[in-house]
Amino acid sequence: MSNNNFTSVISVLHVNDFDGAVEWYAKWLGRKPDVTPYEGVAEWQLAQNAWIQVSVAPDPSLAGKSFVVCGVHNVEAQKAVCEDAGVTVSEIQDLGFIKLAQVSDPAGNTVMFVQEM
Repeated sequence: MSNNNFTSVISVLHVNDFDGAVEWYAKWLGRKPDVTPYEGVAEWQLAQNAWIQVSVAPDPSLAGKSFVVCGVHNVEAQKAVCEDAGVTVSEIQDLGFIKLAQVSDPAGNTVMFVQEM
């Protein structure tokens, strides 16, 4: 039996330097946050009902320990977008069934881009 009760997914990335993190994400996402619901929280909608949220860590030791996987149509194109924005991207790994590349934000959180083959 499948559960069709889900409506959205939000990945929360904890940071200590909120302003620096918002600037870094805005660079490669190409825009300011779509929503800033309250102080210390910024959200970008990546696809229908799929969001990244940058949030001040409730405990400083939590910052930089998040990992999010973003599905993309073209990993090479995403790598180029990031590099054009001055964001360092790993080499693309081709595993046959997927291609992937990743970036690390200034806090150390990992964002992985995955293209299904």
